[in-house]
Amino acid sequence: MAPQTARSRRILRFAARALVSVWWFELALPRLGFARFAAQGREARMRRLARRFHALAVELGGLMIKVGQFMSSRLDVLPPEITEELSGLQDEVPPVAFAEVRALAEAELGMPLARAYERFEESPLAAASLGQAHRARLAPGLAADAGFADVVVKVQRPGIEQIIEVDLAALRRVAGWLMRVRVVSQRVDAPALVEEFAQTSLAEIDYLHEAANAERFAADFAEDDRVSVPAIAWERTTRRVLTLQDVTALKISDVASLREAGIDPSAVATVFAAVMFDQLFTHGFFHADPHPGNVFVTPLPQGAWRLTFIDFGMMGEISPSVRDGLRTVLIAVASRDGSALIAGIQDIGVLLPSADTRELERAMTALFARFGGMGFAQLRDVDPREMRVFADEFGEVMRSLPFQLPENFLLVIRAASMTSGVCSTLDPDYNVWDSVEPYAARLLRDQGSGVVRDLAQQGVLTASALWRLPRRLDTVITRVEDGRLQVDLSRLDDRLGRLERLAQRILGGVLFTAFLLAAVLLRASDPVFSGVMFVVSAAPLLYALFGARRRRP
Repeated sequence: MAPQTARSRRILRFAARALVSVWWFELALPRLGFARFAAQGREARMRRLARRFHALAVELGGLMIKVGQFMSSRLDVLPPEITEELSGLQDEVPPVAFAEVRALAEAELGMPLARAYERFEESPLAAASLGQAHRARLAPGLAADAGFADVVVKVQRPGIEQIIEVDLAALRRVAGWLMRVRVVSQRVDAPALVEEFAQTSLAEIDYLHEAANAERFAADFAEDDRVSVPAIAWERTTRRVLTLQDVTALKISDVASLREAGIDPSAVATVFAAVMFDQLFTHGFFHADPHPGNVFVTPLPQGAWRLTFIDFGMMGEISPSVRDGLRTVLIAVASRDGSALIAGIQDIGVLLPSADTRELERAMTALFARFGGMGFAQLRDVDPREMRVFADEFGEVMRSLPFQLPENFLLVIRAASMTSGVCSTLDPDYNVWDSVEPYAARLLRDQGSGVVRDLAQQGVLTASALWRLPRRLDTVITRVEDGRLQVDLSRLDDRLGRLERLAQRILGGVLFTAFLLAAVLLRASDPVFSGVMFVVSAAPLLYALFGARRRRP
């Protein structure tokens, strides 16, 4: 059996077993009256399932690592047993032998590594699912032109394109299976999500595309002192080799190192959330993979610091309309406005416009009233029974509504989930409201200034029209006095004629119906008069059909 065929079968076999297990314990047994029995071993069962997938992903690599990373970030929908077990996939990937890395890099650059770089470390700095990174140093002449010497070289994993092709084929089959499950097909277009995942993954292995993304991201934050981006050494960059400035600093999730450097982790959480908000709500171009390995905190003189983003292979872009919907959602969350939140969700396209949202609005209002303003640590202190009751009620409402996941929205969810996870790691008492409310207030101010600007523009146009109005009226009056005003009423006269003929035909039809009904009703009591009425009814009928067609003189 070919290696690629065996790989595909292993993925499909695992998916089939997992789907059958979930269907049996989560859907079938509760319907048969064994809900309590199914719930007893749920935690251990989910942990075993996640552990098996973790082992499979590490062994196979490729897109399976990316699938696991996405699942580990879905703290909103997946149980903690799964997300905790898969969180290790962020960094745990076996490296490729250096001989294979050297062969691919030299083939891409068209020269030996010794000539391409002054120094190239054989031990990888990091190993990722689609490639791995090595530290290196540019030759003096090239370093002088680039403005930096120390670099990180990303080299694509050999054969990764064929592996991605096999993995995507398997994922497409699994998506087809999911669409046969009604509870899934009613809420999400699984094949569309796989295609979006495919598009993102294929773009991620094109390092020229990643380099362009990095420069675009840098341009968005060019005037922002909070953010820095590594520069690209284009002379040593191809589709499968990327050379960029070495900006390695403190890992954003390394709380101990941050404190040792005199940096407050809670302040980092606040700035990080604000920067991600700017990407989503202002620029519409955002880092979709902001896990702790891709964001550094770079210390600066006098106790200052800034965030340094790397790895721009997975970037998301949202349309202005969806961005406006996200802004509405953010402002609604900040103001605890349930109805505005539902409106924003509908604008984004997550909830169909035809949905009856009264129960959802009630549930969101209750959510804001009970848990609004609580930090992550405070939520953990809430009575689990209360949380379970609310989750059951809220889940019932959610299942009754026609939700759908819009196209290109998968990366938004991923970025938001990872942002939440990083902030809670930096500060267990982190309160998302502390970041949402000031940002929403700024959006409201910007929105208000936009409205004022639009009103000002409209006022200028109105004033201009009023300024020209006296001159135009004077011109019309002069033409009337001189007998030079001409009005073309031919088309109006024709339309009036049509309306008149239509009214006459309607009147003829009404008279015909009246005479005919009279004839039918009088047939039993006065046959003679009934016959007369029947004959008379023919006159308005003939007029309605033929008489009203004559043109008005």
